[in-house]
Amino acid sequence: MMKQIRKSVLIWLGLLPVFAVTLLPFMVMGLTAIRPQNELYVRGWFASRIAWENFVEMWTATGFGKALVNSLYVSTLATVLALIIAIPAGYAVSRFRFTGRSNFRRFLLITQMLSPIVLVLGLFRIMVLFGALDNLNALALLYAGFNVAFSVWMLESYFSTIPRDLEEAAWIEGASPLTALRRVFLPLALPAITVTALFTFVNSWNEFVLALTTLRSEENYTLPIQIQSIVSGRYSVDWHLVMAAALGATLPVAIMFAWMQRYMLRGLTAGAVK
Repeated sequence: MMKQIRKSVLIWLGLLPVFAVTLLPFMVMGLTAIRPQNELYVRGWFASRIAWENFVEMWTATGFGKALVNSLYVSTLATVLALIIAIPAGYAVSRFRFTGRSNFRRFLLITQMLSPIVLVLGLFRIMVLFGALDNLNALALLYAGFNVAFSVWMLESYFSTIPRDLEEAAWIEGASPLTALRRVFLPLALPAITVTALFTFVNSWNEFVLALTTLRSEENYTLPIQIQSIVSGRYSVDWHLVMAAALGATLPVAIMFAWMQRYMLRGLTAGAVK
């Protein structure tokens, strides 16, 4: 018993620096967000009071509400589009053997090595050609395109762990392949689909370069661009508003992670072993 306690204490002591490095920026962000403006440059971690009015001022003065709606719309649409393509593609790669299957899987892996920054100039010219600049739907389509390869790769890995016998049993009972896919296969794959959707949503939520390049009007700004606009081009920066906006942009994703963590654990662990 004492040996296990000693081992646990040593593990937690080893993890403590990791927690400190990871959580320190969030702690600074949270403490600055609730600090009164006249105490921003006062030494000390804690302020004399909690300035809840910072969030009210941030919401009204920075256009945070509109940017929040835009980010939710773009990220949700990108996630749906990516899953619509990735689920049948992942199922096909997992269940069928066809010429070029291995090369296709390698191609999916290679595409993950390309950053949006490398392709942003070409994408910008294409969007100008089609008149798609400053369009949230076009931005969501770009996000979906950048996340499809990862989604297919992750779903294919998990789909391969689901026994084929379950589908064949449904076929014997008279179900069509489509019915077996919808009633038997997809419910079993829900953890992987949830994890993939969450990662796609977070990637789209946090993306900055493509949004900065393609969006022009402030009414179409997503959260990363709106928060950046609070800082750039100003002689003085209202850090209490910046940190309040950053905290507001972080909380929805954190709540989503906490809500879906059981699906994430099942999807990540079950899909990792074949």
